[in-house]
Amino acid sequence: MAAVAQFSFSHTGRCPICETPATFIADHPYLRDSLKCTGCGSIPRQRALFFVLNEAFPHWRHLAIHEAAASPWSALCQKFRAECPRYVESQFIPDAERGSVLPRREGAPAAGWRNEDLERQTFPDMAFDVVITQDVFEHIFHPDLAIAEIARTLRPGGAHIATVPLTQLNRGTRRRASLVNGTAVHHLPPEFHGNPMSSEGSLVTIDWGHDIGQYLAAKSGLGVAIVRLDMIDLGMRADLIDVLICRKDTTPNI
Repeated sequence: MAAVAQFSFSHTGRCPICETPATFIADHPYLRDSLKCTGCGSIPRQRALFFVLNEAFPHWRHLAIHEAAASPWSALCQKFRAECPRYVESQFIPDAERGSVLPRREGAPAAGWRNEDLERQTFPDMAFDVVITQDVFEHIFHPDLAIAEIARTLRPGGAHIATVPLTQLNRGTRRRASLVNGTAVHHLPPEFHGNPMSSEGSLVTIDWGHDIGQYLAAKSGLGVAIVRLDMIDLGMRADLIDVLICRKDTTPNI
C-alpha cells in the first residue's frame, strides 16, 4: 500500500493580528482552518475579518464593540479584550437569564460572558459602533431576527462585520434545518461544525450563497458589501474567507 504524502505549506509574511513578522504554516490542504500564524495561532478568516475591521475603523480601540458567540480562546478575541476597553463578549445559554453575566468556565481567559440571544438581545438601541460575528449566521434558525437586532443595536455610521462561509457560491442559499415548536426539523442530513464552547458542535441551519447580501440588506436596512481577500503575505489565502460588512446609514430620520 502506497504511503500518503503529508501535506505541508508555509509562507513568511506579517500577521495583521499580532502585528509582527510571522510564518503561516498549514499541515492540511483546507487552509481555512489549518493555515495558522506561528506567532498568535490565528487562522485566515480571523485575519481577514480583522483586516476589514482595521481598514473600515482604524480607531476601533476606542469604539464600543460587541462580539456575539465569541471564541474566547482565539487570538483575535484576546486582542480585542486586551486593547479595546469597550469590547463586550456574549454567548447564549438558553436556560440562563438573558442579559446576565455567565460565570467563568475553567481554563477560560475571561471573567465571564454576557448571556445574549442574538435574535432577542437585551442591549439598548444604538449601543455599539461595531458588532462582530464569526461563523455564526450559518448556525441560527432566524437570521432575519438576528440581523434586525444587530441593526437596532448599531449606532448610525456603525457596522456589522462578519464571516460566513458562502458554500453555495452561485447556487443560492438553502435551508438545512428549521425550528418548529422548539424542535429542529431537518431538510437535509444534519451537519455540525466545531464549537469552542461545546463538545457537541453547532448544527448548520443554512448553507449560504452570495444572495446573503441581498437577504441581510432587506431584513435590516443595512448596506451590505461582501469583501473577498487573497493576500498571502498577510496570511489570507483560503476558501470561504469572505467578509461581510453591513453598514448603518447616517442619514437622519426627519
